[in-house]
Amino acid sequence: MRVHLIGIGGIGISGLAKYLYFKGNSISGSDQKATKITKDLEKLGIEITVPHSRDAISSDIDFIIYSAIIKDSNPEIIRAKELSIKTFSRSEAIGKILEGKRVFSVCGAHGKSTTSAMLSSIIGESSIIGAYNKIYNSNVSYSDSENLVFEADESDGSFLNSNPYYSIVTNAEPEHMEFYNYDLDRFYSAYYKFLSIGKKRVINGEDEFLKDVNLDAIRLYPSKDIKNIEQTLVGDEPYTNFHLKNYGEFSVWGLGEHIALDASLAILTALDFGMKSSEIAENLRKYRGTEKRFDILQKSSDFVLIDDYGHHPTEIEATLKSAFEYAKMKNIDEVVAIWQPHKYSRTLDNMVHFQSCFEGVSKLVILPVWSAGEEKIDVNFERLFSRYSPIFSERVSVSEGVVKLSSGEKLRNGLVIGFGAGDITYQLRGAK
Repeated sequence: MRVHLIGIGGIGISGLAKYLYFKGNSISGSDQKATKITKDLEKLGIEITVPHSRDAISSDIDFIIYSAIIKDSNPEIIRAKELSIKTFSRSEAIGKILEGKRVFSVCGAHGKSTTSAMLSSIIGESSIIGAYNKIYNSNVSYSDSENLVFEADESDGSFLNSNPYYSIVTNAEPEHMEFYNYDLDRFYSAYYKFLSIGKKRVINGEDEFLKDVNLDAIRLYPSKDIKNIEQTLVGDEPYTNFHLKNYGEFSVWGLGEHIALDASLAILTALDFGMKSSEIAENLRKYRGTEKRFDILQKSSDFVLIDDYGHHPTEIEATLKSAFEYAKMKNIDEVVAIWQPHKYSRTLDNMVHFQSCFEGVSKLVILPVWSAGEEKIDVNFERLFSRYSPIFSERVSVSEGVVKLSSGEKLRNGLVIGFGAGDITYQLRGAK
């Protein structure tokens, strides 16, 4: 079929685009600007229009998929209506695309990209995840199989359309509450429905909500089931070794208890799927992390630069713990955090936790809020984060071994880690 995707530069929409392309469909798309993702799509032969234009829509298009941020006023949506072309939101399209597949659907406030990538690396089936798995250098892997690992998204309720065979939940910490009208009952009801839809369930049994779910499930109890956690460097690469129940020892790229937890959920799923623990352990060792998740961009004897997608205080706290450990292994004394707050709503909803989650850093650099389309709200970061004596910078630029702030200050030594889901990732890569 001929399919056009509006907002194709988003990680979720691009995943659907690639998957449909690999299945033999003719794909085109559009976005407001060119990015690494749109360039990767063009390398596949997918035609990209930048910016959005009514001229991108022709009568031979069978249907259109659009991202959540696309409004009815978008020129391509208007043109599609003029031509009577069917349009589907990403959430609606997911149900149609995944229909008939045995889906390993992974969701949760934190760790779902990592768990999905680990599970994909273990079972070697098709996958659509919200990050680039470094094994494939893509957010999509494809095989002609009924099995599919899918990173489901609770932020817009679309995880309910993911046709889960396995409903896998890393945690159910309240997040994206604006979508659920700040109604916890509505939020948890969505998670319960996601679990109910699945034929099988694999969950974190120590999560505050999940521990009381009255559904049959494979339950991981991290404090009891995961033992002998050891963090180490292998050829200067970070690894976490651990024992899981009576299944033996496993080793996975990355540092921290949260890495062992994510890996354990993937392992338990693969075991239930019928794989042997020895095969799982071997395949898990091939995993090399994902882009934007503790993504080591530069490293030398006295300088390390890391990009991390963490934009919720729980994520930042866990990742900083790993950063401190990595710095210790590298004999580096200073850990500097660069934070680009993501959305005013999230920042304000979690302000108290944000104020404490950077504890232990040598310096805290705060960038302007990445609004993600929200109206600006005045937030006195200088007062609220005064305990850190924060440094404010409009943006950062990076060269080999140096991070330069807009004030002219240069960070030359230590471990520097950037946090955020906005364009900080491009700033740290010197791409924007």
